[in-house]
Amino acid sequence: MASFNRVILIGNIVFDFELRYTQGGTAVTEIRMAVNDRRKSQSGDWIDETTFVDVTLWGRTAEIASEYLAKGRQVMIEGRLKQDSWEKDGQKRTKLYVVADKMVMLGSREGGGGGGRPPQRDYDESQFSEPAGVESGGSTPPGPPDEDLPF
Repeated sequence: MASFNRVILIGNIVFDFELRYTQGGTAVTEIRMAVNDRRKSQSGDWIDETTFVDVTLWGRTAEIASEYLAKGRQVMIEGRLKQDSWEKDGQKRTKLYVVADKMVMLGSREGGGGGGRPPQRDYDESQFSEPAGVESGGSTPPGPPDEDLPF
């Protein structure tokens, strides 16, 4: 039987986060998103429900997130679900989270709201490669090729 593991979320960053590097030099960061849902109850009242989702970003996407995202910013994440298992104090524990493949920053740099504006940039780690001998970091990240611009 075939399976499919794909998640697309739009929400707001819950707290400021820290960029770290693995021993191999790969950037990694973990963010927490608040994803809101609104539905009607059986009595006809509106119910607002917030789900908090942990997301792991890797490589250049993690570096871009640490440079441009902060608490309150709205972001779209596309990725896959992953479950980790471990044992602590003799009890087995599990955690389900999203490993991001793609990140789209929404809204303005100052706040989280989208206000009907299109996404600022669409970053997919596979779109970018560093020229030989050039290290990542510092300046403005590269944007998509000109032919991909929506105007």
